[in-house]
Amino acid sequence: MALVGVLTMIIPLYQAELAHPSIRGRVTALQQFMLGVGALAAAWISYGTFTGFAPDDNGQWRTSLGIQILPAVVLGALILLFPESPRWLIDQGRTEEGLMTLAKLHAHGNVDDAWVRAEFEQIQETITYEHEHEASSIGELFSDRSCLRRLVLACAIQASVQMTGVSAIQYYSPEIYKLMGIATEDTLKYQAISSVLALIAQASCILFIDRLGRRWPLICGNLFNMVTFIIATALLAKFPPGANNNKSAAWAFIVITWLYNISFSATNGPLSWIIPAEIFDTKTRAYGVMIATMTSFAFNTMIGQITPIAMENIGYKFYILFVIGNFTNALFFWAVLPETAKRPLEEMKYLFTEAPFFVPGMKKVDYETHDLEHRVQEVEAKQGYTSHVETHA
Repeated sequence: MALVGVLTMIIPLYQAELAHPSIRGRVTALQQFMLGVGALAAAWISYGTFTGFAPDDNGQWRTSLGIQILPAVVLGALILLFPESPRWLIDQGRTEEGLMTLAKLHAHGNVDDAWVRAEFEQIQETITYEHEHEASSIGELFSDRSCLRRLVLACAIQASVQMTGVSAIQYYSPEIYKLMGIATEDTLKYQAISSVLALIAQASCILFIDRLGRRWPLICGNLFNMVTFIIATALLAKFPPGANNNKSAAWAFIVITWLYNISFSATNGPLSWIIPAEIFDTKTRAYGVMIATMTSFAFNTMIGQITPIAMENIGYKFYILFVIGNFTNALFFWAVLPETAKRPLEEMKYLFTEAPFFVPGMKKVDYETHDLEHRVQEVEAKQGYTSHVETHA
């Protein structure tokens, strides 16, 4: 479990540092997409072992655990082929190697490309400034006002994900579905179908997140989640356990749970990895993402522990917590989350230093103008040719 926590932290950080700003959202969203692939496989494998083995047969859990080894072996082998982060290389003084990696990632190996040269210079300047003027330690996340603002936002995003109700549904769906008179075998089947829908939603996020940005998808996702929980709560209240089972109500509950999963998978899930990985400085990025990930696991553990107790003692009323959670999430991010899409990582400090704490009062020009684009134009002018930023993604 500890290793999973380490990998969960490192993967979006690594993806964000390698990706071109114009596709950084799509690349980082792959984290949630591949989690969806794993959830899909786990759901159908669980359903297959539950129905294919006798209830007292150890093959049920041995088969599920054994299959996990295969993708782990493939991933372990492929990691040997991955490049090192160009920002880490430059930070370690391996500047030429960092430049070559940037060129391979963004310009098919052309180290004279205008975008690559401009990005390389910006990274160098930022790292040099950080080394000369600021301490590279975890303490700066709390002592520097801009860093603290980003840390609070990253932790809030990770905590907010758990307050949408996703862990309660994922961990205790048989108990929750049982309240509507749905059998465990059917629950596993419906959860497996839900995993397919979630994967489609995660794929749509990859396709559109860099066009739609970060801010409004997160806000709208929470609001839609809230609506689904309001309906689900009403269904559980109207048809309590022990009452005459209503098949129409049971199907309505199943469908509304699917709709929630689609909404979560297209917005909250991927964005909870995208935003924390892109808002920190080079020197604090690992620390910041680490603390945010710890927050996610802490809230995940809390929800996992209280859900069975709450469902047993207060039943459907527990769902009201997630109605409120989704609403307050949307309100909070509307107030404090600035748009970070397509902004180079080296310019996040400016954004979180200059942007007002009440973001709706921020001028559009403040988050649409990027210094790196001006640098590219200067390099192009020196080289006597013109290129387009998007072509280097």
